[in-house]
Amino acid sequence: MTATTTRTGAPEPSPGTPDSPGRRLLRAGFGLIGPRHARHSVSLEQLGALALPIGDDGVVIGVDAEGRPAVLGLNRPTPYDVVLIGGLWTAQVLALRAAATGARVAVETGRPQAWAQMVHAMGGGQNGLAVYEVGRVPPQGASAGTPVLVVRDCGMRPPRGRVASGPWQAVLTLLPYLSPVAPRLLRQARLVGVQRISPDESAELGRALALPRADVDALPTLADGFTLWCADRDRQYVMTQPTDAEIGLLGTPRRMD
Repeated sequence: MTATTTRTGAPEPSPGTPDSPGRRLLRAGFGLIGPRHARHSVSLEQLGALALPIGDDGVVIGVDAEGRPAVLGLNRPTPYDVVLIGGLWTAQVLALRAAATGARVAVETGRPQAWAQMVHAMGGGQNGLAVYEVGRVPPQGASAGTPVLVVRDCGMRPPRGRVASGPWQAVLTLLPYLSPVAPRLLRQARLVGVQRISPDESAELGRALALPRADVDALPTLADGFTLWCADRDRQYVMTQPTDAEIGLLGTPRRMD
């Protein structure tokens, strides 16, 4: 291989010589020099045609009003708190689907018998789901490789949890109804899901979340399986459709437990 000449006229060592830049990079541990390819570029007029798949990574929680999959990204590098004012059925479907994506699920509950069938179906707690008494959830050691979802099913007045949300560890708090502790939980939540509630609760929640009048009127009439998800100023109605396996394990959608 012959030597080339730089713009200044000084000879440049060929890549195969002992003092070439390529040799020095190899000795420094930067790996082999790959093949050279032509640059790819698009014109300004073509730029609008480019699209990236954004928002398709997470748990499919149902379909939106247009029938498109609604996806909830629970596995995040930052703390993520979710409050669901609704039924146990929806919380259990979310836990099942989170476990199916590879997350470990830790359930803190005062009614372990309500979760026993799920634990049994998933291998006795050895395959991604474990149930703990209220206040007894140990540190989970969440990481990017082993994300964790903590489900707090602790009734109307859940105590402050020992295990909080953190990097790669989301916390879902289930409230059967709008309780006195709801305002505190709503303030710290990044996402709020609301199922069918009474007109008085809907009016109170509408003030807390600054909901439009149409949503306040709709919440007392929601059918089983429907949830209004609210994040900042974004709102989306989602219908959770169970699979055959979920129906066999949990039954059909229901608001009341």
